Amino acid sequence: MASTHVEKDIEAPIDKVWEVAGDLRRWSEWNTMFTGWKGEPPAVPEPGAKLIAVLTVMGMANSVTLTIEEFEPLRRIALSGIGMAGAKVTLTMSVADLGGTTRMSSDVDFVSQMMVGAIGAAVEKAARQELAASLDKLAAIVE
Repeated sequence: MASTHVEKDIEAPIDKVWEVAGDLRRWSEWNTMFTGWKGEPPAVPEPGAKLIAVLTVMGMANSVTLTIEEFEPLRRIALSGIGMAGAKVTLTMSVADLGGTTRMSSDVDFVSQMMVGAIGAAVEKAARQELAASLDKLAAIVE
């Protein structure tokens, strides 16, 4: 398993951050792991809805069929799914209001027989870098 967590305090109110981060149609603007959707995501995500995303980590693109597990406006989005070779992926984003500043947290977990040892460590490191770059891009958009 490869798992990582990244946080960033963004100098913008929570509703402005959520306007971009909570809109799946805008993920390609800031989420560096996210290459694109196959089909149009819903304007208002509903738990149980299925989407196909292309995620790229370490230069390797993977089509992942995702299920929206949670969608709580101004709070949290959680998606999980299965990609090539049965790799399980969980993506979670949370926002917290710090009184004019917003703490954005992103987590990603990859579970596969290949995600062990040096490969798992390399994917974990790459995912951490991608999440940090994504939060920097998001901050640049909303600040």
